[in-house]
Amino acid sequence: MTRHAYLDIHPEVAAALAAKQAVVALESTIISHGMPYPHNVATALQVEAEVRAHGAVPATIAIINGRLKAGLSHEEIELLGKTGRDVVKVSRRDIPFIVASGQTGATTVASTMIVAAMAGIRVFATGGIGGVHRGAQQSFDISADLQELAQTPVTVVCAGAKSILDLGLTLEYLETHGVPVIGYQTSTLPAFFTRDSQFKVDYRLDSPAAIAAAMKAKWDLQLQGGMVVTNPIPEQYAMPADKIDSAIEQALQEAAAQGISGKESTPFLLARVSELTGGNSLASNIQLVLNNARLASAIANNYCQLSV
Repeated sequence: MTRHAYLDIHPEVAAALAAKQAVVALESTIISHGMPYPHNVATALQVEAEVRAHGAVPATIAIINGRLKAGLSHEEIELLGKTGRDVVKVSRRDIPFIVASGQTGATTVASTMIVAAMAGIRVFATGGIGGVHRGAQQSFDISADLQELAQTPVTVVCAGAKSILDLGLTLEYLETHGVPVIGYQTSTLPAFFTRDSQFKVDYRLDSPAAIAAAMKAKWDLQLQGGMVVTNPIPEQYAMPADKIDSAIEQALQEAAAQGISGKESTPFLLARVSELTGGNSLASNIQLVLNNARLASAIANNYCQLSV
């Protein structure tokens, strides 16, 4: 049995990989759990179109009827969007159970990385990575995304860690596990809806070519794990830090009062922050994902040129 026994690679993605052309992985929890229908489907298709417009092939990743999918059809994206939060949110621990039972699942950052690596895709664009949750000193609530970054060879392009998290502890965890955090044209860590924070990144790199060169060096040296590339939200779509912080604080208090924790906490908090900001955070979310898709496409193209 090969490693692809449970994996279906979309023909367009398979052809690009065989020709050593740029491919960018995209997650599917942003479709099912990140936004309401029909915004989720429209955004997913828009992000795929943005990847294509910048010279790469998109590979949205999910589990459909027990099959790992690297690249989805429009019908499969529509299915995830319409089903919404009734779709299982799948991280590393969940994959074997969703596959074995023939269910459909939307992939988080961690599980998207796993399927991308299995398919041979090295670059992945998302909104924001998970991280260490506020209050983790008591709850031990740490996203599986961070451990995946420590062991799976995929570069994740994001707008930083989600601002609902403890950014300082997230950086400490990544440092402990040897995961480099790169700032694209920035020396400070973007905080998802805002362009910066009080925290520094490990390395500032100002071009996709420089990022691709670091990727190649890391993996040529057989150093385990991936990289985080943080790409600040475009200035015109950034939100005032005080408004976001106030909304996050209220959402955190409501989550605690309702006993919401674990993998349910992030979708609840993001949805509640969107409500509290009058939907402005949803518009910003869409724009930062598109921005990350553009950068990921450029990195993937540069990496392919180095790997020929």
